[in-house]
Amino acid sequence: MIIPKSLEELATYVEKGKNVFFFTADWCGDCRFIKPAMPEIEADFPAYQFIQVDRDEFIDVASKWNIFGIPSFVVIEDGKELGRLVNKNRKTKAEIEDFLANL
Repeated sequence: MIIPKSLEELATYVEKGKNVFFFTADWCGDCRFIKPAMPEIEADFPAYQFIQVDRDEFIDVASKWNIFGIPSFVVIEDGKELGRLVNKNRKTKAEIEDFLANL
């Protein structure tokens, strides 16, 4: 999992590659619930690069991308959005993997 340190670094992942943006925050209980499963999800989808985006650190990006609930997932390939799993509900490993498998 890549954790960008700047807006510029984050932008490079939007423009190039097949990336899953995982919006999260330290205080988010549902995010802490799914984090232990993330390495398995990453291993099951090797075609994707996973980018962890701290919602509080990148609040302008979250707002621009309409991320109003976390954890949320947005998949972008070479600047084009392929899909999103964005809502305020707790996500399960099965739900995330089903979302990624059906893109």
